[in-house]
Amino acid sequence: MTHRNAHLWHASEDLVARYAEGVLPEPDAWSLEKHVEGCAGCASRVSAAVRGTAAGAVLAQVRAAVLESAPAPESAPALVAAGAPGSAGATGVTGWRAPSRIARLLWAAGPAVRGAWLPAVLGVAVAALALSYGAGFPGARALLLAVAPVVPVAGVALSYGPHADPLHEVTAATPAGGLRLALTRTVAVLVVSLPLLTLAGLLLPASGAPAAAAWLLPGLALALASLALASFVGCRAAAGVTGGGWLCAVLPPVAVAPGGAVTARLAEQLSRCLDGTAAQSGWAAAAVLSAALLTARRPAYDRPLRP
Repeated sequence: MTHRNAHLWHASEDLVARYAEGVLPEPDAWSLEKHVEGCAGCASRVSAAVRGTAAGAVLAQVRAAVLESAPAPESAPALVAAGAPGSAGATGVTGWRAPSRIARLLWAAGPAVRGAWLPAVLGVAVAALALSYGAGFPGARALLLAVAPVVPVAGVALSYGPHADPLHEVTAATPAGGLRLALTRTVAVLVVSLPLLTLAGLLLPASGAPAAAAWLLPGLALALASLALASFVGCRAAAGVTGGGWLCAVLPPVAVAPGGAVTARLAEQLSRCLDGTAAQSGWAAAAVLSAALLTARRPAYDRPLRP
């Protein structure tokens, strides 16, 4: 729907009521949220409907607490980022005007594009380059490939859940939250980490290690597996299982290698895990299975995850 015909329709009472109750299908909820960004009348009706629900009472308490502690309008992005019903409109439950699209995207993306996570990824890439060209370590690429698949997993663990969102309980119960927000933040994690670490790998000497891009499919599969497992045990525990499983598959043969053969043994083990059609096909199958499990477990994201 274009901006020109955005106001040619208005939300029906049934549509507004089902949105407020959280039972509206996600495509319809998304369409309504985009509509109320430019239709003050519908935004007002949606806000009124939400205020009459149990979620509206919780949001009113949150609004009062935020106003008491930080009355400045700059606090608004925190509530909009939570995906609260009615907050997408020009005048939502909070009574504030919606912030700019860029501000909302930054808050929705989570720690992957703000805070200390991006410098941490940059630090991993720079450390690998310094280890190779500064210290003359020949196995820098192999070491980077061993660590790289764990980086997106760690980013997913840090980006979603009670530890990442002060309003996680409210967010999970809204149509714009839950799995949609988790996937948005996972994409942000992948967009940040995949290019940076792959570029760093391309700049490092091979020294028998697999290609610099060989870790991309395993990194995606592990990130999806973490999201699927998080629906059972929470993001941090899921990241520990998937990331720890990868490290246990790669590092034990290296631990028993003679001192001078550590680099060669690590490159050899990574080649088994990453190189060849069979290995990459296995990772592709793992990614598909993880995505299927995540789809089946989607309702678990409609309520707060475990810490």
